[in-house]
Amino acid sequence: MFFGSIPALVTPFAAGRVDLALFRAFVEWQLAEGSDGLVPCGTTGESATLSPEEHRSLVEVAVEAAGGRVPVLAGCGSNDTAHAVALTRSAMKAGASAALHVPPYYNRPNQDGIYAHLAAAAEVGLPVVLYNVPARTVTDIAVETMARLAELPNVIGVKDATGNLARVSAQRAACGADFLQLSGNDDMALGFNAMGGVGCVSVTANVAPKLCADFQRATREGRWEDALSLNDRLYSLHAALFSDASPGPAKYALNRVRPDFPSELRAPMTPPSEASRRAVDAALAHAGLI
Repeated sequence: MFFGSIPALVTPFAAGRVDLALFRAFVEWQLAEGSDGLVPCGTTGESATLSPEEHRSLVEVAVEAAGGRVPVLAGCGSNDTAHAVALTRSAMKAGASAALHVPPYYNRPNQDGIYAHLAAAAEVGLPVVLYNVPARTVTDIAVETMARLAELPNVIGVKDATGNLARVSAQRAACGADFLQLSGNDDMALGFNAMGGVGCVSVTANVAPKLCADFQRATREGRWEDALSLNDRLYSLHAALFSDASPGPAKYALNRVRPDFPSELRAPMTPPSEASRRAVDAALAHAGLI
């Protein structure tokens, strides 16, 4: 269902409110540039500060704008199982292709609790892609737990942001070769795909959608020299977009590439530092985007 370059979409704000018209135009631009899927309401979309109504509207607009051209993977993560289930039901009603779920953060349940939480989300009936990001959740979906979850008919894959490339092979062995593995780290996407991954849920694709799509296509077609060349062109941008708290640098970069897109963030996020902005500018120039 999912492959290639899948942007973790930023959410445009205007005077503190979600700008749905601009979000729709942003989705259209992403598709015109070759993105292979869409992730609204993820971490990069500042999901932690979205109301349930904003969440529903963003998923609805993403689905409507995509018009079946690419799948929509709706961020539905929560550390409250009941809320995670409610968000999944909302995303299913909106027409999303699948839901993206993290293990509970802050609560820090054990592996049985993580399994129960994610299994409850899968019971809604919408396909589920797990999102393993220990740096944010302070919990890790163990390979053994992922193998248990992979046995559920609606759990179809994982967005892996562990930063551990060996997990690709371990999860492939435990969950099967058909279990979708998507990189959650742009800077590791080349190695991730070489080890059996099929794409990347990408922050950088917000800013450089065509380059990221071309890179992913090169890996799919086995054109590894082309992929390496594109990776070299993008690598400093991958790093710069995390030179301050995300998605501050990504929104700044997008505003540099598309001045119509505001860099406004929702509290508690703040604009990136001057050093971060300099790093982003240099990386955009290196990639040939400004």
